[in-house]
Amino acid sequence: MKKEKEKITTRPPVVVIMGHVDHGKSSILESIKDLKITEKESGGITQHIGAYEIEHEEKKITFIDTPGHEAFSLMRARGTRIADIAVLVVAADEGVKKQTEEAISHIKKAKIPFVVAINKIDKQSANPEKVKLGLAEKDILVEDLGGKIPSVNVSATTKQGIKDLLDMILLLGDLEDLRADLSKNTKGVVIESRLDSRRGPAVSVIIAEGILKKGENIRSLSSSGKVKIMENFKGEQISEAYPSMPVLILGFDKIPSAGEEIESVSEGIKMKELEEKKEIFSSFKGAEGKKMLNLIIKADVLGSLEALEGILRKIPSEKVAIKIIKAEAGNIDESDIKLAKGTNAKIIGFRTKTSQIAESLALREKIRIINFEIIYEFEDAIRNFLLRLVEPELIKKEAGKIKILEVFKTDKKSQVIGGKVLLGEVKKNSIVDIIRNNEKIGEGKISGLQKNKKNAGEVIKGEECGMLFQIKEDVFVERGDILVAYTEEKIKGEL
Repeated sequence: MKKEKEKITTRPPVVVIMGHVDHGKSSILESIKDLKITEKESGGITQHIGAYEIEHEEKKITFIDTPGHEAFSLMRARGTRIADIAVLVVAADEGVKKQTEEAISHIKKAKIPFVVAINKIDKQSANPEKVKLGLAEKDILVEDLGGKIPSVNVSATTKQGIKDLLDMILLLGDLEDLRADLSKNTKGVVIESRLDSRRGPAVSVIIAEGILKKGENIRSLSSSGKVKIMENFKGEQISEAYPSMPVLILGFDKIPSAGEEIESVSEGIKMKELEEKKEIFSSFKGAEGKKMLNLIIKADVLGSLEALEGILRKIPSEKVAIKIIKAEAGNIDESDIKLAKGTNAKIIGFRTKTSQIAESLALREKIRIINFEIIYEFEDAIRNFLLRLVEPELIKKEAGKIKILEVFKTDKKSQVIGGKVLLGEVKKNSIVDIIRNNEKIGEGKISGLQKNKKNAGEVIKGEECGMLFQIKEDVFVERGDILVAYTEEKIKGEL
């Protein structure tokens, strides 16, 4: 059946900003917000819902100000197109970094158009041409160099180029011909979710198609409910939400994960049984025979937890294992401290707070709470925790060889022997292998050493010596044997 013409509508582009952690992604988002959303219009935005809307040249644009690279990748892995356009931020004074390359990889895999924003153009050390050449080395050829990728010089500090960046986003949006069907059942994508202590599960969603109305039944892969309250990014209650619009929904019975699709369900349709969802961190249960790092992880939103899980999966665990005792969205409270004490776990907070009672209890119980704001700092900390659990490797290095010339005395646990150093040097208390007919037959220790009938600390090539030899495994030294002395060095273990 042919769709009614008025039901198909153009929709605003949804934009994600990506790049190196210190290159100004957040600053650009804030400068756009400052430029386009006045205090009067915003009503003093007090809550973070993970996205906001602006209007430029009488057209709307939705900006996702969360998630980071990892959560974005998780959403894409679920087959969810969370954004229509990406902005790749590169600092004009630093150029392409490792995280810039990661962002490029995510954008390419998502198969969405993007614009390069060369930020910090106001700095004296800014060199946008060098940035463009650096991008070219990563197969990102901007228009100035004959390529097809647009680039804009911007300064989040002075707001230079911000309007040009918005113009370019609208142009890319027009070229994409973004449309939505208002006649379909509503669908949307969860960008983040959290448990509000007063209002229950608070779920941030970007509408993909249809019109979501207050009072409608909704469901996702892991949760269901009814739209009791719906708010726009300003915190204002609304009764309807249209495609590309970011909204906060109250009414879900559980917290859905970032990247889950939500849909409206007609009143007459019985809610079908939800598909069983694999719990976050369920595979981090530890492993027998390995040293264990026990963790309690609390994060600001569920999307952050998923991003942290993705980071943990990248860390090798051949020698030590991670066991997640608890992982959830919310502040660190008294129960977390008690659980940490009982399980010898470290408490990790990611962009979250700790209650005063929990802080006092942690101080009393000598339990350390570690908080992070940047996901890469979290990764470094976990790696360091694990490395402390790894046993150092004992490296044996050959130091010298002695040929046994005489055996003077033998008892149950030791021998008095004489020999000549053939190679290198041999020190008192050296650990040695006993070699007979070119094969190792046992081990021992030189616990006493004499040269010219006087006690000595070491003997070198060409010198003869007397030795008190400590026997291991009931293997005795005979005339003609070779003792190979070793030094032992502890090398820091690797994951």
